[in-house]
Amino acid sequence: MKRILLIASVILSNFLQAQNFSLPKLAYSYSSLEPTIDSVTMRIHYSKHHQAYISNLNKAIGTSNTKSLTEILNSISTQSAVVRNNAGGHYNHTLFWELLSPTPSKTPSSELLNQINKQYGSLDSLQKSITMVGTSLFGSGWVWLIVTPTNELKITTTSNQDNPLMDLVVDKGTPILAIDVWEHAYYLKYQNKRADYLKNIWNVIDWKAVSDKYTSALKK
Repeated sequence: MKRILLIASVILSNFLQAQNFSLPKLAYSYSSLEPTIDSVTMRIHYSKHHQAYISNLNKAIGTSNTKSLTEILNSISTQSAVVRNNAGGHYNHTLFWELLSPTPSKTPSSELLNQINKQYGSLDSLQKSITMVGTSLFGSGWVWLIVTPTNELKITTTSNQDNPLMDLVVDKGTPILAIDVWEHAYYLKYQNKRADYLKNIWNVIDWKAVSDKYTSALKK
């Protein structure tokens, strides 16, 4: 009996130590973000694209992985291209879903708004800058608002599924806002009009969620 309990304990311990990743639950339905993001795009983007990144990541890292997603990203230069693409894809999309809402707060916290006004003049100016940068990004990728190691805000972009947590990117920092500019995020509704997608995405960006992430970033 003791031997059975010991074996069971070891198996449970190994299970708890393993870091396999799963699709996060959405806080809203596929149709909740219409007309900004149509329900078909939302369903495919979430249940097909995001799920594929998770499945491929779990397959690549195996069942013995003990690192968190952030730890993997922080040392991504030591990982394979498969892990890099899929770990990035999982993190980026998870953050993106958290920042969207059918009933978003339109105003950042006073703490974040003060910093935005200090660096960019106004929230409107910041949003226009992000839209311009995202529109200008060649190919597939992401546009970010990050908190730098010196606690400044910075707009930056990454290609493919890279992100500012990765040790091999130029502009490192803690992401507080992420916007997906891969074609699969908008093409069914907006076709090749990425600028229209980026202009409209502000209708569903929840500035309370962004502000909460800003507060957390300052504590790191």
